[in-house]
Amino acid sequence: MTISEVLLPEFDQEMATTRKVIERIDDGALDWKPHEKSMSMGDLATHLVNIPSWTGMTIKTDSFDVSPPGGEAFHIPPVTSRKEALEMFDKNVAEARAAIAGAGDDVWVQPWSLLAGGQVAFTMPKAAVMRGFVLSHGIHHRGQMSVYLRLRDIPVPSIYGPTADDSGM
Repeated sequence: MTISEVLLPEFDQEMATTRKVIERIDDGALDWKPHEKSMSMGDLATHLVNIPSWTGMTIKTDSFDVSPPGGEAFHIPPVTSRKEALEMFDKNVAEARAAIAGAGDDVWVQPWSLLAGGQVAFTMPKAAVMRGFVLSHGIHHRGQMSVYLRLRDIPVPSIYGPTADDSGM
């Protein structure tokens, strides 16, 4: 079994579960924040739907600088609706899945670095970046969004098991 074949079932499950959470986003609450230090629901949704897009970049490049010296910092325009968030998420997931499926084991063991202002923040094998900074990072922010939903009294979907609102699996 290849590394891609090991990653794909987890990727598919986590993306399907994340989509269920994104489906619950309230268009009327995109500016809402649970706390002044928190991201707005819209900013969190924007971040959540873009995390899968890091997959192709990780596979195809050796590094990424979020704020390159002399260049513009990385920025994604905010989503303006649940519909737009779902469309962007679906596109990013499809592209990510294709990138995973097409990557050989030789790619997954190559080092990849995240930089900020030209300074290396970390270097890890691409498979570790995929697990930690795509899958786990997405799971973290999906959890945040589920709390936002609860605080807005929006039914929270089943994630790894039933919730008070959804008895499904």
